[in-house]
Amino acid sequence: MTSRAEQPEDLPLPVTGARSKEPGPGPRGPSPSTLTGTVAAGVEPNCLLIDGFLLIGGDRSVIRAGARLTVAGRVDPLARSTCQQGVPFVVSRAAPA
Repeated sequence: MTSRAEQPEDLPLPVTGARSKEPGPGPRGPSPSTLTGTVAAGVEPNCLLIDGFLLIGGDRSVIRAGARLTVAGRVDPLARSTCQQGVPFVVSRAAPA
C-alpha cells in the first residue's frame, strides 16, 4: 500500500458564511456591487426589490416603491428574510439615479 501527500484538492475548504470573520469567495466577498433601477414592492409588506434583488437595510426614506435608485451593497445568499422572493442584497448606500 502506498501513500501520497495530500494535494490542495484533498484538503477541506474553509468555512465561510454569516458566522465567519473572514469573507469567502464569490458573492460574500469584499467587493461591493451596484444596482440601478426602479424599486418595486414585493408580495409581502415592507419588501422592496430592484430587478429581482431583495433590498435589505438601507435608508427607507430613500428606498421606497417607485423610486429610481442606484444602490450599492453586496449579495448575501445566506441572509434570512420573510419576503420569500428575490436574491438578498444588503444595501450599504442608496441614492436617486
